[in-house]
Amino acid sequence: MYRKSKQSLKKIGLLLRQERKLFHTQDLAILWGIENKNTLYTAIKRYLEKGILIPIQKGFYSTLPLNQIEPLELGVVFVHRYAYETTESVLVKEGVINQSIPYLTLVADISKKFKVAGNLFLVRKLQEKFLFQTAGIIKEGDFLRANRERAVADLLYFNPFYHFDNRQLVDWKAVAAIQRKVGYKR
Repeated sequence: MYRKSKQSLKKIGLLLRQERKLFHTQDLAILWGIENKNTLYTAIKRYLEKGILIPIQKGFYSTLPLNQIEPLELGVVFVHRYAYETTESVLVKEGVINQSIPYLTLVADISKKFKVAGNLFLVRKLQEKFLFQTAGIIKEGDFLRANRERAVADLLYFNPFYHFDNRQLVDWKAVAAIQRKVGYKR
C-alpha cells in the first residue's frame, strides 16, 4: 500500500511540474511511463476523482480550471499537431475584418471543425509545403500566430475573392512578398 501511494505521489508531482497544462490520454501514458491501458485509465480515473485532472472532453484533460486557459491553447493542443492561428481570427483582431466570427481559425495538415470547452474552432488544411514556411509567422508564448499580412495571404490562398473590410490596413506589397516566400505565387 505504501509503495502504491508513493508511486501515486510521484505521478502527481511529475504531472504538476509540467509547464503544459493540457494532456491527451496518450500524453499521460508517455509522461508516467504506463503501457498497460487498464493501469492508465485507473490512474486517470483516480486523479479525476481527486480533482488533480479536470476533464475537458473524452481523452483530453487539464490540470488548471478551463477559465484559466487561453482558447488558442485549447484548440492547438486539442488538434495535437503543428498548427497556427491565422485567417479570420487574426484579421478580426487586426481590424481588417469587421464582422464577428463565431470560431477561432487555425491551419494545420488536417481539416476539422470542433468545439472544446464552449469554444468553436475551424481548422483548415494547408499543404505541408506551405504550412511549415515561417514567413509572417510570430511565436507568441508557446503558440504560433500569423501576422496581418500572412493571415491575408493565407486567406487569399483559401478564397482568392475574399472581401476585406479595411483594405487600407494591409501592406499589400508585404502580402505579395509573403505569397512568393511561402510559395502561394510564383
